[in-house]
Amino acid sequence: MSRVTKRKHVMKEMLADDFEHPSNNQQIAKVLSSKGNNLHEVEPSVGDEPFLVSMPTKFRKNVWIKRGDFVIIEPIEEGDKVKAEIVRILTPQHIKEFRKDGIWPNKFSGDKEKEAAAVTTHSESDDGEDDDDDDDDGLVPNMNRKPNVYESSESDEDSDED
Repeated sequence: MSRVTKRKHVMKEMLADDFEHPSNNQQIAKVLSSKGNNLHEVEPSVGDEPFLVSMPTKFRKNVWIKRGDFVIIEPIEEGDKVKAEIVRILTPQHIKEFRKDGIWPNKFSGDKEKEAAAVTTHSESDDGEDDDDDDDDGLVPNMNRKPNVYESSESDEDSDED
């Protein structure tokens, strides 16, 4: 299978509209940080202590996750340090459906709401208009960088002419 075909199938599987609920041995977790070598530190929905999870081979170099994303994990038996493996990366549509179905953990109930409020405030403060076109594709602006603001200073041009 070529790299492009593999990526197409992985992305189709990840973005599918089948909102399967986690099974009995799976749970929802929040990504806290990336530790490198396809390992991520997560905060589980059950329990307080963060632990490491591995990214399966099919997701590597095809799908990226960042701090604050939510994933479904499944425990593995053979690891001491790495205790689980990522089964699915949750999109905002998955989270919305899980909340509607009542299976979203209370531990994470305020996290995405704060982020969504920040994104809404950010998009409305840019030019005073509501940019619905940007939100249609499900992409969230990068909140790790400050937005570029370009201002033309007419006072500088006037002072040069004087």
